[in-house]
Amino acid sequence: MADDDNKGFAALMAEMGAEAPSRGPSVGDQVTGTVVAIDGQTVFVDVGAKAEAVLERSELDDEHPVKVGDSLKAFVVARKGGQISLGMRLGRGDDAAALQQAHDAGMPVLGKVSAVNKGGLEVDVGGMRAFCPLSQIDIARVDDPAIYVGQELEFAVTKLESEGKGRFNVVVSRRVLLEKQRASLAAETLSKLAVGAIVRGKVSHIKEFGAFVDLGGLDGLLHKSELGFGRVVKTEDVVSVGDVVEAQVTRIEPPREPGQSSRISLSLKALQKDPWDELVATVPKGAQRTGKVVRLESFGAFIELADGLDGLVHVSELADRRVGHPREVVSPGQEVDVVVLDIDSERRRLALSMKQVAAQQEAAQAAGYRPASKQSLGTFADLMKKKHNR
Repeated sequence: MADDDNKGFAALMAEMGAEAPSRGPSVGDQVTGTVVAIDGQTVFVDVGAKAEAVLERSELDDEHPVKVGDSLKAFVVARKGGQISLGMRLGRGDDAAALQQAHDAGMPVLGKVSAVNKGGLEVDVGGMRAFCPLSQIDIARVDDPAIYVGQELEFAVTKLESEGKGRFNVVVSRRVLLEKQRASLAAETLSKLAVGAIVRGKVSHIKEFGAFVDLGGLDGLLHKSELGFGRVVKTEDVVSVGDVVEAQVTRIEPPREPGQSSRISLSLKALQKDPWDELVATVPKGAQRTGKVVRLESFGAFIELADGLDGLVHVSELADRRVGHPREVVSPGQEVDVVVLDIDSERRRLALSMKQVAAQQEAAQAAGYRPASKQSLGTFADLMKKKHNR
């Protein structure tokens, strides 16, 4: 029985020994490793194998250099003995087998856009002609595909079919890669977001109801009502596409449906001083101010004293006469003097009067009037006596 056990154990060790050379990542696998050394143009990466994998430094983006200790994602492009070679993508000189490998592993390939044709772009991938549909060249709509001609870009191989005699039908997509990158960046950005956080982003596009801000892989919405305390007629009056803005996160909603992004609400107004607080602190009741008529209603006129600070002049406070409609007295855009009648801090309402302006001015004139000194004429009896003596 012991001999049988020993034989079984020996057989097991033999099987394990036979399998050992095949352990570790295979060609086409995507691996994550740690940079352990950089020697000249070679980067050594620990991917959990017996020996460090190697990556040519030229494969890396010059704008984002790596250093020892950094985490790195790459593809296994070759394996000879115990040596593993990594690549960020397939480059020039790739054959159909390599493209098939890239297709199966989801590995990017490097291609040069050579021409525009009906419905898309012609791309040279390692000497092979590939086609990129116009809808797959970018995430956003492309109005002028000719701008890509001559550019070297990364693509995903989405279709590879043999047409015989060494010819292949190759379809590639840049959008697939961009969406993966954006999804990865969005997950990283979302993990760092919290309500109340102050973030920076670039205005990506504008709608009638507000502006979308790219926060890094996902957009946040700046609703028109959150652009400032002042009344905003058009979003474009406050921000433009390409502007870098700083805003506060006011709400984070999970995706409503699978495949959708989280909904991020932003506010510029939250980082601005509230004009109402300044009004309460500096303007007492009875103070006179100048403002601009911004809106007329049947019951009165709204006067803007500062950005985001409107007060109402009721129709009964427009003039010292009966007024049927505010347009009989004022018009939008007109500057007028008003008196602060009441400040309702709780409801943030401001009652104003134009009628009281004239009354205050008359009172001020009366208070400043001092009649000239005159000699007393005496009593009425004295006057009568003087007249009789004449």
